[in-house]
Amino acid sequence: MRYVSDLPYETKEEENVTIPAADGTRLAARVWRPTRSDQDPVPAILEYIPYRQRDLTAERDSIHHPYIAGHGYACVRVDLRGTGDSEGVLEDEYLEQEQTDAEDVLAWLADQPWCDGTTGMMGISWGAFAALQVAARQPESLRAIVIASFTDDRYADDMHYMGGALLSDNLAEAGTMFAYGTCPPDPAMVGDRWRDMWHERMEGTRPWVLEWLRHQRRDDYWRHASVCEDYRAVRCPVLASSGWADGYSNAVTRLLGHLDVPRKGLIGPWSHKFPHLGEPGPAIGYLQEVVRWWDHWLKGVDNGAMEGPMLRTWMQDSVPPSTSYEERPGRWVGEPSWPSPHITPVARRLTRHGLSDPLPGSEASAEPAEAADGAAPQDVLSVQSPLSVGQFGGKWASYNAPPDLPYDQREEDGGSLVFETGRLTERTEILGSPCVELDLSVSEPVAMVAARLSDVAPDGRATRVSYGLLNLTRNQTHNGDPRPLEPGRRYRAVIPLNGVAQAFPPGHRIRLSLSTSYWPLAWPPPKPVLMTVYEKSSTLTLPVRPVAEPDALPDRPFGEPEGARPRTPTQLIAPEERWQVKRDLVDYAAELEIVKDRGTVRLDDIGLDVGRRAYERYTSVAEDFTSATGESAWTMSFRRDDWDVRVETRTVLSCDEDHFRVDATLDGYEGDRRVFSRTWNESVPRDLM
Repeated sequence: MRYVSDLPYETKEEENVTIPAADGTRLAARVWRPTRSDQDPVPAILEYIPYRQRDLTAERDSIHHPYIAGHGYACVRVDLRGTGDSEGVLEDEYLEQEQTDAEDVLAWLADQPWCDGTTGMMGISWGAFAALQVAARQPESLRAIVIASFTDDRYADDMHYMGGALLSDNLAEAGTMFAYGTCPPDPAMVGDRWRDMWHERMEGTRPWVLEWLRHQRRDDYWRHASVCEDYRAVRCPVLASSGWADGYSNAVTRLLGHLDVPRKGLIGPWSHKFPHLGEPGPAIGYLQEVVRWWDHWLKGVDNGAMEGPMLRTWMQDSVPPSTSYEERPGRWVGEPSWPSPHITPVARRLTRHGLSDPLPGSEASAEPAEAADGAAPQDVLSVQSPLSVGQFGGKWASYNAPPDLPYDQREEDGGSLVFETGRLTERTEILGSPCVELDLSVSEPVAMVAARLSDVAPDGRATRVSYGLLNLTRNQTHNGDPRPLEPGRRYRAVIPLNGVAQAFPPGHRIRLSLSTSYWPLAWPPPKPVLMTVYEKSSTLTLPVRPVAEPDALPDRPFGEPEGARPRTPTQLIAPEERWQVKRDLVDYAAELEIVKDRGTVRLDDIGLDVGRRAYERYTSVAEDFTSATGESAWTMSFRRDDWDVRVETRTVLSCDEDHFRVDATLDGYEGDRRVFSRTWNESVPRDLM
């Protein structure tokens, strides 16, 4: 990244700003704005998240907020109610209170003498959720938003219930917020009130996973703040981005297809990162694009921000399987609209462990699939996947914290039904969401399907390209009331896979793998399931982008990543990253252990030492599907002079055939003295899950 200090506007930073909510709760903010904005007001840009602007996001914030402020904007970073130095308690994600607070903040900003009355919102992940959700409420001053790594569907396309199947990230994210939401404010900001505010947070919280488990089907809890329920509510321009390695790879194209406001989409090869910090690379000059967007929509500058394709995306070339990549080879391509007129759905029928040539009307080509010696043509194949399928599946959303990407799929495929093309005779490129349609039957009333698309090299190595999950009791739409399956009855199941842009070179094969479990990425059903697939009436459809199609890129390519020089902390204790798969062949126990330890850093400008350690563990025993257990544990510590505090949280999710069980603990410490402790031991019925 190129650090830029020579910006158009001289700026100043205001660290301890308090913004009142309507009920009197004071929200903590940091403001960067042009020095001259007291005399010459500017638009205000809000980033609104719960991740502690004074310490935990200070380094990241210092890259983009001063940069944007230096281009003539007041950038405002606000801690949600109950987080950082803001008053109150954070009780759950995306509540009505959170959104009304945001509206209060925007009204306050628009009324400041240094603001010209217009505002925008930006952010990644929670900040992008907030911006999109608040935009749907149409506050008066909000003129445009910039969002990265987000969803418009809180139920089926977030870390909760992908395709109606319970994700382990549902536990992991709840564990994260259990820790973040119970950290104390900084006495340097709130004074002697810090202890009372801290204890209010610890007393007022509970493990969010309990609430999320109480809503196992799409209901009003998830419909709230899901913009997909009414796209017409968003009336301001939207610049949306994400990455193919992220869990949020689908919402950008959905917004492009459903919104009727000015909009642009950008999807790179990245994990859950801002594009100017994008990993895997290449990162891009995203902040230049953001400033251009704000200049056009908040200042009325005719700068060509809406010229060029509606969607720009990174067409990924083939790579060997790896749990992390520094760079993904490929190229940028553009589409004029979405759905794109250039994309052709190409269907292939499932055959005996093969995929047929494209059905009539398709243009891709492949050699005939090679049949096993002596095998007679059959129409039916069955599989009952072991719990080991999924141990190399990576995380639902990659944070490029190696090794969180999927590894070689060959071992996974040993417990799956596998269908693949012959060797491709020409390069094939896909852009969009592949889709599997299955004619199937199952042996149990609760069952799931995991469908994986892989790029198979001539040497046999298989790189997962995309995947999709479906809880068959929530078949096809995930709406309405789920129903138990009738064993032996034939059903049609439609499984959309995550969107992707991927090239398959000549000599490679395209593989579809189907399994009845995918642990620990997704929670397994109560019992092992035998699934029977009727091949001739089952298909894989790929969104093929013709290789001869022009890339349709604008004359202006992306610039080099830029930003302000960050506040770099001093590393006191080294970080640790670990991802280990273990199997015991005595008692047949299997374990995935994940350590994400940031070590301890000193924020020199505020004299604060901060430590963060996350631990996840997922276990099972043999083929006992009720042995599946997940654990998320966090330690967060803060130290300055004689102020020495830490929070320790632990959440364990286990099950039997009928219930999920949550056992959780929260402990707060001052030095070595435990000053708060609480335990939860609760059960939630499984709802056809």
